[in-house]
Amino acid sequence: MGIYNLDGTGLKFILMGCVNFLAKLKTEIDALNVFPVPDGDTGTNMYLTLLEGTKAAQRVDGNDLDKVIKAAANGCLMGARGNSGVILSQVVRGFANALSGKTKADAKDLAKAIEEGAKLSYQAVSEPVEGTILTVLRKSAEAAHHAAERSPELTRFMVAVSRQARKALEATPDQLPVLKEAGVVDAGGKGWVVILQGILYTLRKVEQIGLLDDFTASQKKRLAEYIPKELESDITYTYCTEFLLKGNGLPLEQIKRELQPYGDCLMVVGSEQVTKVHIHSNHPGLVIETCLNYGSLHKLRISNMQEQNENWRQEQTAKPLAVIAVALGEGIVNIMESIGADIVITGGQTMNPSTEDILQAVEEVPSKNVIIMPNNKNIIMAARQAASMTKKSVAVIPTVSIPQGLSALLVYNPEGSLEENEERMNEAMEMVRTGEITKAVRDVSIGGRSVSSGDVIGLVDGRLVSSGDDIYSVMKQLVQELTSDGEELVTLYYGQDLTGEIAQQAADKLREDFLDLEIEVHYGGQPLYHYIISAE
Repeated sequence: MGIYNLDGTGLKFILMGCVNFLAKLKTEIDALNVFPVPDGDTGTNMYLTLLEGTKAAQRVDGNDLDKVIKAAANGCLMGARGNSGVILSQVVRGFANALSGKTKADAKDLAKAIEEGAKLSYQAVSEPVEGTILTVLRKSAEAAHHAAERSPELTRFMVAVSRQARKALEATPDQLPVLKEAGVVDAGGKGWVVILQGILYTLRKVEQIGLLDDFTASQKKRLAEYIPKELESDITYTYCTEFLLKGNGLPLEQIKRELQPYGDCLMVVGSEQVTKVHIHSNHPGLVIETCLNYGSLHKLRISNMQEQNENWRQEQTAKPLAVIAVALGEGIVNIMESIGADIVITGGQTMNPSTEDILQAVEEVPSKNVIIMPNNKNIIMAARQAASMTKKSVAVIPTVSIPQGLSALLVYNPEGSLEENEERMNEAMEMVRTGEITKAVRDVSIGGRSVSSGDVIGLVDGRLVSSGDDIYSVMKQLVQELTSDGEELVTLYYGQDLTGEIAQQAADKLREDFLDLEIEVHYGGQPLYHYIISAE
């Protein structure tokens, strides 16, 4: 017996199968960074995006395929995180367009859906690049068209599509030299292949236990193990709990696993000696008790988010223009707020805000004209997607780093027009260069430079320029490159794993080695990166 069509109920289980496959393999996908930096998040972003779509689909009563896929598309649209998540949301939107008005979908319908999803994904990217998820999607669509002609049975159809997608993924290093040099395949393409594997696995499981039409209560129970915990409820968490956890040999992954049942927006990032914990929860006491088992708590803050929001609304008055920025790190957030940002969304690498997070901030700020600064290249697409979904006038300043965002904020004029500020801020962000110092998480060769796992590495505007086993030596090489065009002011934003004393000592050494440079030091508090450095 085979499966020849898919209805709304079947689609719900297909989505759950895909989410589960992404949940299991998202860490592996995250690790497929070209650069060996410890903040890969492609798999996590695709997982969280599809999770929101799956939640929305589960809330649809009945078996209507059209309603289920439209709900999933809207859920993915609002939940899209990072560039990979935005592209995935467009793929699901393509499915919704192709399946509009249908009660059931056969192989030819699904082939059209994949084709429409691939088309919209290309349209979502301003400068499409082959050798990425876009290529894997396009090859999947081509395979789906031919597979639907050969066999109407959905499992066989998906076997053919999945096989060609894997071949396309394996070929991505031959299309993008930077992937080949780094020894990885495209992360987004890998995520799409995993989703196809999830579809195929679920079809086989459904066929295995006879779930071809209506799902009885007993049959649903048999599939309960495949439903992610995140789908079991839609709890609104009241308390934002964050603190530093200090100890010896902190098991970060174990702590993260133990905290996951207590809330959402979980972040456990740092080192084995000190890590930042952030979570939205209804039970902050349980979060605290769990972490006390591993070390001591510092800089503890528990905020009632509902109360904060109500107070904020009462205190605000309408203003002609407002700025929303995205940032991660206590010091950086404080700086941005002090120089003009009305709302700073907590986020950045490893913690990309969703389209809905950004849209909510746009709607909350008491202004009809809004400026958004993503401050991260992986958040720009979500920001633009949010801007397209509001009636307010929104300008997205495509800042790709914290220094670019700060530079743009310094020329912001709250009394000026949206257009004037957009022009000024775009010009200002181009005047600053960005350096980052972190540790490599794997062995790799980039640009002729070999890096070993654990090495300190320095990047200038996203390009690897220095590496070694000593932070200051790497910093010195980085600053030399960062100021090669005559920049005069260098600002160090030191991360949560460093002290002010250490940062000041580094600044003093730089003043001795670079007599013509003006050096400033500020507490950034960012995780993972020892320093974020600007030069202008």
